[in-house]
Amino acid sequence: MLATDAWLDSSLYEARFQFGRAWENITIFSRRFRVRGWRRGLVELASEGFTMGAVGTVILLALAMPAFQETNTDWRNQGDFAVTFLDRYGNEIGQRGIIQRDSVPIDEMPDHVIQALLATEDRRFFTHWGIDFLGLGRAMSENMRANGVVQGGSTLTQQLAKNLFLTNERTFDRKIKEAFLAIWLETNLSKKEILQLYLDRGYMGGGTFGITAAADFYFGKSVKDLNLSEAAMLAGLFKAPAKYAPHINLPAARGRANEVLSNLVQGGFLTEGQVLSARLHPASIVDRGERPSPDYFLDWAFEQAKQIAEPYGIRSMVARTTIDLNLQHAAEESLEFMLRQHGKQYRVDQGALVMLETNGAVRAIVGGRDYGTSQFNRATKALRQTGSSFKPYVYATAMEHGFKADSVISDGPITWNGWSPKNYGRSFSGRMSLTTALVKSINTVPVRLAKDHLGIPPIKAMAESFGVESKLEAHKTMVLGTSGMTVMDQATGYEVFANGGYAGMRHGITQLSNHSGKVFYDRERDAPPPHRVLSEQATASMNSMLVQVPEIGTGRRAALPGIRSAGKSGTTQAYRDAWYVGFTGNYLAAVWLGNDDFTSTNEMTGGSMPAMVWQRLMAYAHRNVELKPIPLIEKPFIDKPADAQAIAGLASNAGDSPMDEAPRILSPATTRVLAEIEAAFAGSAPAQISARDKLSAL
Repeated sequence: MLATDAWLDSSLYEARFQFGRAWENITIFSRRFRVRGWRRGLVELASEGFTMGAVGTVILLALAMPAFQETNTDWRNQGDFAVTFLDRYGNEIGQRGIIQRDSVPIDEMPDHVIQALLATEDRRFFTHWGIDFLGLGRAMSENMRANGVVQGGSTLTQQLAKNLFLTNERTFDRKIKEAFLAIWLETNLSKKEILQLYLDRGYMGGGTFGITAAADFYFGKSVKDLNLSEAAMLAGLFKAPAKYAPHINLPAARGRANEVLSNLVQGGFLTEGQVLSARLHPASIVDRGERPSPDYFLDWAFEQAKQIAEPYGIRSMVARTTIDLNLQHAAEESLEFMLRQHGKQYRVDQGALVMLETNGAVRAIVGGRDYGTSQFNRATKALRQTGSSFKPYVYATAMEHGFKADSVISDGPITWNGWSPKNYGRSFSGRMSLTTALVKSINTVPVRLAKDHLGIPPIKAMAESFGVESKLEAHKTMVLGTSGMTVMDQATGYEVFANGGYAGMRHGITQLSNHSGKVFYDRERDAPPPHRVLSEQATASMNSMLVQVPEIGTGRRAALPGIRSAGKSGTTQAYRDAWYVGFTGNYLAAVWLGNDDFTSTNEMTGGSMPAMVWQRLMAYAHRNVELKPIPLIEKPFIDKPADAQAIAGLASNAGDSPMDEAPRILSPATTRVLAEIEAAFAGSAPAQISARDKLSAL
């Protein structure tokens, strides 16, 4: 044991001695690299730079992961299906999926086609790796000089990344993803492949995708046969097809083509002499007449057609759809009219709309103001908080659990696990019926129903049974509409009320056939039948409540002259989103207004612009049609008792929304009644006339 202990001590001593000697040698060697004075400052800066670079690398990796997840989809395989679409009357309205099938290889295209594109979109395409820092710096300089956005800095690869994987939302997150995906494309594809994809996938206006389809649509020829003036006109379409589409604005398209010709000279691709003939003889297009292209609807219907046709193994087909181009145009006009009239006032510049007939047929889809500017479909893909327009799902669940429209619930302060929701006016009204709570859009009542009587899971299950496909968060705040939903989902859910409690009615495709005319899918024959998800009693109670929202509640600007309607408005926190979803016995429409960058509007509520868009569309849709009653509501038109309620609401100024004080669009019957009342009280002071007096006179 003593020998072992002595050996251990000596070994440790020797190891320590050798380590000390080695450390001394290292120290002596390191002194050779010691710097002083200004050199020391440089070394310190370099060290800090390496540290910050390591941290930056970790941050960039974290930011890159979400972007690279986008590449997990089968993004190459987007053109397997080829579908020709017909409207409800059998008229051809567009195609989808054919562009990639008819793609022309770059090697077979004329040189001036490629040169015109690169000169205008990305002159250093073959020298950068996805991001052109020189071009980005030049664009920033020009924008700062002009005090606005006059020049973009995105490369062709970045634009392709956006077209393939992302949306057109102007957010910092999207730009980061776009940059990483551009680098990923440069790493995984050759320059020729990137250029081919860009030429084949870009939107070119007129419902066409890809330069091959555009050459045929605008000039009636193959892309192989394009001359220089025609190539210049097409090259000018990639960034602004709606603005420069020659079938819409030929002078603007020719002006843009002239800019492309100048770019060819400035970029060194051609000389001024070579482009002179194209300047003197601008391109002329094929006259195809008026050809409305409901592109947002076609994008959605294309997905529907692919899902239906997949089991049949058919890839090329003709789809008969439910779209009504007159209603589609009216929907687009209603949205654009109100945005132009009131968008600046409310600081809102985007919207979306879905319109259905009460049999479930989708008649119109507006996914944004301008498809040429942004192909992102806000009606079917954008998830937006619904606000109070979600409350009907809560009340419907309550009706199925034994509550009635006249059941009384307390509108008082409530706290649920630290959450204390308030009403719009920051006040409480005591005990009230469920009808009053829904019409006035009280917040505490649906929260109390969920907390004390229903629970969150049944409400979530009810909304999903209605056909809502958006993922709903099973959180207590869900009852006030904090979960994101699409406009299509809102229309689908409210369709249950418009259909008497049945779900499974929404559809956009009625028939699919091959090009020889053989029908292989017919909705009436092959689709599953609708199924009841809401009892008749609950539906009757809900509809009796919802019809009062446009009559005496927060949706009075949606009231239709002489026609009874039902609906619900919705406004989210900080006024970011505003909704109105409503229906008559004939049609249903869901309207959303907001901003792509999620900025707040100027206190816009669902009872303002969305209700006005809805009213303008529905007033047109109900011209010269046979009015149908709302299910389980006896009459399709407003009668005197309903007018009396409206007058009572106006007189008492009830409600909790700023729009409650807005003038209601009155029916002719109501106008006559008001005239009679004014005559009856002509000699009385206004302060002496109460709502009760007016109703007694009526």
